[in-house]
Amino acid sequence: MSNWWKERVVYQIYPRSFQDSNGDGIGDIPGIISRLDEIKELGAGIIWLSPVYKSPDVDNGYDISDYRDINPKFGTMADMEQLFAEAEKRDIKIIMDLVINHTSDEHDWFQKSREKDSPYRDYYIWQPPNADGKAPNNWTSFFMESAWEFDAKSGEYYLHLFHEKQPDLNYRNPKVIEEIKEIMHFWMKKGAAGFRCDVINVIYKSSFDDGIHRMAVTGREHFVSQEGMHEILKELRRDVLDNYDCFTVGESAMVSLKDARLLCNPERKELDMIFYFDHLQVDRLIEKYIPKKFKASKLLNILTKWQQGLDWNAVYLENHDQPRIVSHYGNDGEFWERSAKMLATLLLTLKGTPFIYQGQEIGMTNFDYTSISQMDDLETLGVDRLLRSFWVPAFLRWKWIMPCSRDNARTPMQWSDKLGAGFTTGEPWLGINKNHTRVNVEEQKSRATSIWNFYKNMIILRASNETLKYGDFAPVYSDKQVIAYTRTIQGDEQYAIILNFSDNPGATPFEGSLIGKVVVTNTGRDTYDGTLKPWEAVVLKVW
Repeated sequence: MSNWWKERVVYQIYPRSFQDSNGDGIGDIPGIISRLDEIKELGAGIIWLSPVYKSPDVDNGYDISDYRDINPKFGTMADMEQLFAEAEKRDIKIIMDLVINHTSDEHDWFQKSREKDSPYRDYYIWQPPNADGKAPNNWTSFFMESAWEFDAKSGEYYLHLFHEKQPDLNYRNPKVIEEIKEIMHFWMKKGAAGFRCDVINVIYKSSFDDGIHRMAVTGREHFVSQEGMHEILKELRRDVLDNYDCFTVGESAMVSLKDARLLCNPERKELDMIFYFDHLQVDRLIEKYIPKKFKASKLLNILTKWQQGLDWNAVYLENHDQPRIVSHYGNDGEFWERSAKMLATLLLTLKGTPFIYQGQEIGMTNFDYTSISQMDDLETLGVDRLLRSFWVPAFLRWKWIMPCSRDNARTPMQWSDKLGAGFTTGEPWLGINKNHTRVNVEEQKSRATSIWNFYKNMIILRASNETLKYGDFAPVYSDKQVIAYTRTIQGDEQYAIILNFSDNPGATPFEGSLIGKVVVTNTGRDTYDGTLKPWEAVVLKVW
């Protein structure tokens, strides 16, 4: 099996917000097909497709009611088969979102499991009330509520680590694992080239004892990165994935480097890569919602831990669960374009497979929300309830939530400056940012110095450069606003990357590995003298 996934760049599509083809305000599969040439032109060779399966859409498709059918909002199975075929013509691979910690409560398995004598009863995690007639334990969900829901029909509680309409599957039941294998085979035979595995490190629950009380996700010590999870992944690899030339990337909540090494060690045959989160929480005090001051030096420390700690990284700055990076770590005002290019330089000079989220390549910003009533996201609304329970005043809740809500990344793709942003001719399912009149693909493709063209050129550079793909990573310098690191293939070549995360000028020691020929810059300079303009990125060829 080849490691083609190390050579390519991944482009994540959030289907409902990408391209609407029929004017109903919801993106769809025919819309994706119509944009494949633009994805190819950008330079991406893999698409990660967020869920398109049949779903009641309580959590935007991450609540699946039928893994072998397509949500009618997005199209038909024939449309999906056409997408695979058209992508293959362009040498674009597609990985599917494998959401197997939970299903929708409308899935046929769950509806049947509500009968105590049903053969599907043990497909889910059912527990009787405790001695006081309440929930079986004190666990809380990732959406900030009790992780248990009482079902009157069966007289017991079922577990849901996410929304109450997303019951967790029971991986102690071998029949569940066999069902998942068949689903994976189904999509691999359709044309999938692998899977992004949703919250994969919480699928196995080692016990149902009370957890240590925490502000969020109480009980995590019983379900995050448990040994049983590793055994399941090995089985899925052996019985399914090893039969195909494919790759897997796992979303892993609260993962440590030690756990990540176990998950990604090629000899253990579990996952090929994982997504971790701590590089995006440098300016967060608690999870991602309570802020603190950003320090570039801390970012470099975290990047170094992962870059040197794993043989191969899944490198990303944005996805459907994170705010827009130019609004988070950049400056989406005066230095919007320069800081977006600086962040592109960071993404595409780290060791690993780069993941670009739709709209990131044009510097899409957080949405111009004015009220929580405009938001659709379950996590956002759950955080608001939790903070309200701690008597946090409304103005402060909004100050914390607005820049971090997942809805910031879910607003429709900005293709043009026209009404509907070229996304739809109808009423969009979620608001379109007013700045689409100046931030859009059409404008940027026509301008050589745009963010879109900067991404395209950086992808070309990475594709042709073994050092930027496979070279060793080493930190060189950092302070509160500037970081510098090198990528090196010993005896062959070294590059230095220097980045300023600030509105203020910066500087680095002008010596050793920070002297060389300028290969890339986002300011147009052709020499480097140790000083940096605000939000400047410089890539040097040292030797």
